[in-house]
Amino acid sequence: MKILIVTGKLASKLVKKVSNQSDHDINVYTVDTPIAAFLTPTKIIEELEKLEDSFIESLDMIITPGLLRKDVSPINDKKGIPTFKGPKDAADLGVVLEMMEKLELSPKIPADKLIEDELKRRALEFIDNFENDHKNVQKLLRKPENISVGKLPVGEDFPMRVLAEIANAPLLSREDLIKRAEYFVRNGADMVDIGMMAGENMAESIPGMVKILKEHLGNIPVSIDTLNPLEIEAAVEAGVDMVLSLDLGNYNEVLPLMEEKKIPAVILPTDFSKNWTPKTVEERVDALEDLRKKCGNMEVIADLILDPINSQSIVESIIACHEFKTRNRIPLFFGVGNVTELLDVDSVGVNALLSGIAMELGASILFTPEESGKTIGSVKELSVSSDMMFLAKNRGSVPKDLGINLLVLKDKRRRETLSEEIDVPVVEGKIDPKFMQDPAGSFKIMVSEGVITAVHYQDMQPKIAITGKNAKEIYDEILKRGLISRMEHATYLGSELEKAEIAAKLNKNYVQDFPLFKKFNF
Repeated sequence: MKILIVTGKLASKLVKKVSNQSDHDINVYTVDTPIAAFLTPTKIIEELEKLEDSFIESLDMIITPGLLRKDVSPINDKKGIPTFKGPKDAADLGVVLEMMEKLELSPKIPADKLIEDELKRRALEFIDNFENDHKNVQKLLRKPENISVGKLPVGEDFPMRVLAEIANAPLLSREDLIKRAEYFVRNGADMVDIGMMAGENMAESIPGMVKILKEHLGNIPVSIDTLNPLEIEAAVEAGVDMVLSLDLGNYNEVLPLMEEKKIPAVILPTDFSKNWTPKTVEERVDALEDLRKKCGNMEVIADLILDPINSQSIVESIIACHEFKTRNRIPLFFGVGNVTELLDVDSVGVNALLSGIAMELGASILFTPEESGKTIGSVKELSVSSDMMFLAKNRGSVPKDLGINLLVLKDKRRRETLSEEIDVPVVEGKIDPKFMQDPAGSFKIMVSEGVITAVHYQDMQPKIAITGKNAKEIYDEILKRGLISRMEHATYLGSELEKAEIAAKLNKNYVQDFPLFKKFNF
């Protein structure tokens, strides 16, 4: 293809370098403006008028910078040459040129966004096709390492299933129980767990909770997290799909009922009735193998208990998982939340890394609550991680360039710095301590569950609340209603609303007038 790429002076060198590596016949036209984002379709049309008509007519395509805000269709309308947006970053141009035949470029959407969307679509399509191949699913379920929890296939051959725990569930109201469960499912949980309260007997509350969740979650399996035999029996009778957990101290009392109801259970290498827990890898594996035999033909999921860092030993618990899985062809349970809740680190990277370890171990279930602020979003993170690891496993690749990712705060690639020497005075910015009240009023900004609210006050009284999910929605509404009159108030408000939007997207606490991020304390 013969392609004309239009760019600005700053990016010109990089664009030419990338273009020279392409198999297409590419010409680069550099407009006399430093920054490509300053270009408009009208300006590009004016520049193209300077070129020979015969050259323009020989082109198959024109690619403009992806940073242009406007639709570039007018260029096509005027010059008769298909015109599309390239990537926002010139460094991504090479990928766009490689995928030209596979990609439907757009005059409105930057090409790098199209590539991202296409790779994501293919990745999710692969997973959906696998999950919906019912003949293959039934075939895989005949293998001993795979089971069904409710109607959900669980096992080493399937994507790792995310089990989200509603901690201290008996203390929640009906509305809060439903809200919590629906939040988990909306964020990718494959199963929802009713977390009971250790040391308490609240069996009477279980049938109602199971009924409520079953009614509202459809085919999403519901489990119970307790070692209390009375609570386990109440849950099994109420129709729970899985029990967490059986150990050497309680299995005798509930095994007959669970075998009768054909309910799978997570088994632990412990005897909490005697306050006994294994101390070594061998003790964990031997105790769990012993319990597995005692459970007969009942379907079980093995939990070797993933230890927090520097508790007993996270390394030994992982080794125990590996040893057990090597010797036993049954599903493996991986309690990711044991680590993330007891580690003062943002959860996203930890969840991804532990998911990768779990995949290599052959784990089938990733378990987590979301109890602390640092672990909010863990269910979503584990859901995405599970898909990433499933794709990597099936492609025989590392979990990179899959079409889906967990890049939240950092970019995948370093952007090449495009600098220009500008001969103008340089002035250091300084804060102006003077404050003058805006006669149009003031604003109180709040963030809750991803929604930003800006309350307008006049004479210390609230007059109107404006809500939205991004800063521009709220700011535009404020301008339209004339609720702001001073320039310094406008810049302040724009800054605060942008902070609020970032906080909403990252599930961070937002406090007006205070920094959103802490500095590293080394």
